[in-house]
Amino acid sequence: MALSHLLILALIQGITEFLPVSSSGHLILLPHLTGLQDQGQTLDVAVHVGTLLAVVIYFRSDVKLAGAGLSRLARGKLDTQGAVWALNLIVATLPVIAAGYALHALGLTQALRSIAVIGWAMLVFGIVLYWVDQKASTSRHASDWALRDALIMGCAQAIALIPGTSRSGITITAGRGLGYDRESAARLAMLMSIPTILASGVLLGMDVAQEADLATARDGAIAAALAFVAALGALSLMMRLLKSVSFTPYVIYRIILGVILLIIAYS
Repeated sequence: MALSHLLILALIQGITEFLPVSSSGHLILLPHLTGLQDQGQTLDVAVHVGTLLAVVIYFRSDVKLAGAGLSRLARGKLDTQGAVWALNLIVATLPVIAAGYALHALGLTQALRSIAVIGWAMLVFGIVLYWVDQKASTSRHASDWALRDALIMGCAQAIALIPGTSRSGITITAGRGLGYDRESAARLAMLMSIPTILASGVLLGMDVAQEADLATARDGAIAAALAFVAALGALSLMMRLLKSVSFTPYVIYRIILGVILLIIAYS
């Protein structure tokens, strides 16, 4: 694949992964709206892996805390915030793994990659985000993250397997609905992305290895590196903006894009 195409993929992924506007939906739309070659799910996941490194570096103190807690959890101890977060991240990841396996087994993955599905998901879940963000309280913080909340946010994250929903958007929506302030909801959503993206990367990485597709693996590595740079900048900007800006600008963008996509799909 041409370097320019990989650069476009990386920029789309890096900029949209941490915004509640659906990076996967934008990646699927790229070939539909531009006529470029469909990059396929392998490259989709490759650029997601690039953003994985970005979120690990940006939230390195939280990752270190959960990593240390994981070792305590393995010894049957749940006596630190890190151990609680490690357990919560595991629980929050199980629903999306189960749902992803079910979609793959039923052969529904490709069926969901349509302009109509993305359009409806953009529109509906954008409105839901706006409503929840305006109505919910902001009394809870990331340090209050409980196991029940992790399960609820994990189930919401599984819905993001529908392209156009936005993994970060739906988990932030769930977090805001549970009363977490905007910055905390986004922070927890970003931490939840780590095991989820890692699981997807391992799964498709095994497929690439089995097929011995070195060209795709090379393209994936380049795209992942470019996505990392774009994602780190976008993540830093969004977390700073959340201190003073609501999610409304992202909702407006989602609604406009959703309406345009539905017009295209049904015209």
